[in-house]
Amino acid sequence: MEDGSLIGRVVYSKAGRDKGRFFIIIEHIDENYVYICDGDTRRIENTKKKKIKHLAFTNLTADNIKESLLTNNNISNSTIKKFLQSHDMNKEV
Repeated sequence: MEDGSLIGRVVYSKAGRDKGRFFIIIEHIDENYVYICDGDTRRIENTKKKKIKHLAFTNLTADNIKESLLTNNNISNSTIKKFLQSHDMNKEV
């Protein structure tokens, strides 16, 4: 996949301490790694480096967040968190 195509994608963690949580890809490092963020436990200031093989991709893309990231505009943790909550991702029961 090309560099910009992964940014903004909503993914599901299949392995690790964060297993079962949804995240948004913030940066594509190389063919094996990306940085992910959920705006809550993994904030934009402290993103998680994650292997792509440990992620399951959803069909959902956060277009407004992707556009902000690609144009180097600041994105807030609350924007990411609200996006995931609005799509019932990581909803607390």
